[in-house]
Amino acid sequence: MDVTNQTTVVEFVFSGLTDNDILKSVLFILFLHVYLVTIVANLGLVAIVRTTSTLQNPMYYFLSYLSLVDIFYSSTITPKMLVDLSCWKNTISFEGCALQFFFYAALAATESFLLSTMSYDRYVAICHPLHYVSIMTKKKCLSLVLVSFSIGFLQSSVQICCIFSVQYCGSNFIDHFYCDIAPLLKLSCSNTFMCDMVIMSLIGFYGISSLSTILISYVFIIVSILKIKSAKGRQKAFSTCSSHIICASVFYGSVFLTYLHSPSDDNVRESKVAAVIYSVMTPMLNPLIYSLRNQEVKKVIVQVIHNLSPFHTSLKNG
Repeated sequence: MDVTNQTTVVEFVFSGLTDNDILKSVLFILFLHVYLVTIVANLGLVAIVRTTSTLQNPMYYFLSYLSLVDIFYSSTITPKMLVDLSCWKNTISFEGCALQFFFYAALAATESFLLSTMSYDRYVAICHPLHYVSIMTKKKCLSLVLVSFSIGFLQSSVQICCIFSVQYCGSNFIDHFYCDIAPLLKLSCSNTFMCDMVIMSLIGFYGISSLSTILISYVFIIVSILKIKSAKGRQKAFSTCSSHIICASVFYGSVFLTYLHSPSDDNVRESKVAAVIYSVMTPMLNPLIYSLRNQEVKKVIVQVIHNLSPFHTSLKNG
């Protein structure tokens, strides 16, 4: 794409999260810790799933890819946000903005499809337990992961062609802390109607399709759980879904808060708060939720900590 022929804007300026220097310092420390926890928790979860024999099933296979997506997803936004919180001028180049948006949009869509894939996995496990192994084969699981990534990056490529092919010849001030659709298109001096329609269609497609898959899967899951006679059986079946329900609820709840609002100054502030949850906090919460609520993962983590304890003790004594 020939940027020089398309626009006179060579860089964008973010409004950031706040203008208060004291609050900036507080937020920098907070989000630095959040980012470190996000990286360590997700890498740890991937390592545990890949190296533990008891976690070699489709549910944890998808979970390991969800953690990988969260690592890269968080890394497209948080490091730049931390730099901006420590600097007086929050700028990003035109090419850098395009690159940030491309990976942000691709990984967000991939995460939504992975969440819907995980709901399908739970549907098969609970509604068709006798055929679970024959349905959720390694080949099928890999295919579902590849489809999730392919759709995510394909729709992001279309979005970036729309957004960064229009002309930007006026203000370069983005009222946000990262490159997002609405604040970017506000700056364009071209007619963005077709671009808006294409983007809305894409977001509508993957948003509705992934959320519908989750909702339909859980309708069948709830019906199947209610048919289980023993309370212990119902509790066990529901416990395998609870972590996924919480993660999906946090993800889609923050998405709706971020994008489903009317444009106003108050809603811009609310949108930034929701975007922080959506892009910064959610990648940290996912591994923590699965670690705390999933008994198998919790058991492995406790065992790892127990095995490491003698090592730390010997180092201390040595």
